[in-house]
Amino acid sequence: MKLQTSAALAFAAVDLASAVSPQGLGRSKKRTACSVSCPSDSKFESISAQKWISAANPGWNVGNTLDALPNEGSWNNPPLQGSTLDVVQASGYKSVRIPVTYTEHFVSGSPEWKINSTWLQRVSDVVDMATSRGLYVITNIHHDSWAWADVTKPDANQTQIQERFYASWLQIGKTLACKSSLVALEPINEAPGSSAADADNLNKMNDVFLQALADSGGFNAKRVVTLSGPGMGGDKVHLFRRPSNVTNPWAIQFHYYSPYDFIFGAWGKTVWGSEADKAAVAADLAIVRNNFTDVPVLLGEFQAAQTHLEPAARWKWFDHVVRTCQSLGITTVMWDNGEDNLDRATGLWRDKLAVDITMAAVKGVANSLADSTVDASATKQESSAYVFNRVGIDARDRTLPFILNGNTFKSLAVGETALEEGRDYTIAGSNVTLKQSFLSRYLGAFVEPGSKANVTVTFSSGVPSQIELVQWHVPLLGSTSSSAKDVPSGSELGIPIEWRGLHKVAAVKIAASGDGAYLVDDWTQWLPELQKGRGTYNSHWNFDNNRVVLTRGIVDTVIASGKNTTFAFEFFPREIGNGNTAEYTLLV
Repeated sequence: MKLQTSAALAFAAVDLASAVSPQGLGRSKKRTACSVSCPSDSKFESISAQKWISAANPGWNVGNTLDALPNEGSWNNPPLQGSTLDVVQASGYKSVRIPVTYTEHFVSGSPEWKINSTWLQRVSDVVDMATSRGLYVITNIHHDSWAWADVTKPDANQTQIQERFYASWLQIGKTLACKSSLVALEPINEAPGSSAADADNLNKMNDVFLQALADSGGFNAKRVVTLSGPGMGGDKVHLFRRPSNVTNPWAIQFHYYSPYDFIFGAWGKTVWGSEADKAAVAADLAIVRNNFTDVPVLLGEFQAAQTHLEPAARWKWFDHVVRTCQSLGITTVMWDNGEDNLDRATGLWRDKLAVDITMAAVKGVANSLADSTVDASATKQESSAYVFNRVGIDARDRTLPFILNGNTFKSLAVGETALEEGRDYTIAGSNVTLKQSFLSRYLGAFVEPGSKANVTVTFSSGVPSQIELVQWHVPLLGSTSSSAKDVPSGSELGIPIEWRGLHKVAAVKIAASGDGAYLVDDWTQWLPELQKGRGTYNSHWNFDNNRVVLTRGIVDTVIASGKNTTFAFEFFPREIGNGNTAEYTLLV
């Protein structure tokens, strides 16, 4: 790409400033004078975008932290500590993405849009916290995308949005101007947009971002940046315009949460992994790569949360996404909001296997994976991540299929105790059979429900898998009905639960009492049996340690419908007719 001369850049700065605000011409000269000059002993080595992107693979997001509203610590995580980054680095991650929301930290309005200096210093300190450990860093403007920088609103003042965006990045740029080349910058997260007009406004925002960096001084004109199109979705990359005046080494960034129904627990979808599923993911990722064959590509967010998804399906998805990205030369940065994976209070991964799968896939090592149902139309969904045994039934032999991917079984163990082949288990091809004599140590007709043990399965290559042994009975709700109008305004409805098995809800069926009509998404009547009438995680239902939850939105929907509504909470194992369902009726 042809670079502009310094004279051309000077004229561009004036032109942009004029477009951003009426006072722009007068402020352009001032900006140049106030740009940061770094000490002569500053350590910055120019690095190509490709080298940065490659070195940052794989990465981890510090989600729901500095991007929280109104402040760091306001959501489900405490302020970030270095010990968290130590865990992340020790697990194999090479970079961290630090989302930052500035909305609540402006201390003046137009035209300066001054950001609180204490907040800017905190951002600087967190960046240093990561780079001092040798981690690559990318930071951005995050939830401001919908708070004040939404260019799609009918009454959006594009001039003022650009003015504020420029002022914000000028200040952020000055704050980070002398950081090392480990630090890269990203203009804005998932900015709304779907039309060509939206894309045009967002492309202008990229221009504003680049100009602000150039004007902020220091090393920012040489710093790696990632740019993106509307929503950061791969389906809209064709709307992205390459800036003609970019002098920074740059990469394209996109995010991936697909298929929607599986990732977001929508409409009872708890299976994934068919050949068609895998082909769809590969096609989605190839679209981005094929649109940017000459530009490095960063997958800045991807996640399939352990909170509600069946683990074998999740592990297969992680392996396939990361492995496909590796084949396409795309660096992956896992989204983690503090509930999806890393428990920051304990420093323990909630699903360490997903992390290990990522590390092996990045290195090109073939993982063997627990298999599970892939046919959404099946009325019984099975998984080699578990052996389920119902209270009242004796343990029996259980045969579990695995996807070996060219590997062979090596050993099975519970903790430090190795299992004996022939006595405790047998192997036939890609199947492991756990013997009744072994399982009866943990499972049986009179065993109390709950998770009893984990069997670690190791292979000739790749990371170990695990089989959780679970004794189950139908969970008990603390009550079976209440009045929707008794739920305090603005509040959700939490229903106490005794889990008696896995502490996880698989799906929730929502039907109006009497006529049985589906209260939401009635089109799901055309879906398979285990998906008909099911709601969506977080939109309609949720759960925590000791409650199942109906959201405020669904409570309001019930009230508006004027119909008593029954919610059937479904749990793992899922099977039509197995009775693993607890019902709750919300009365109007």
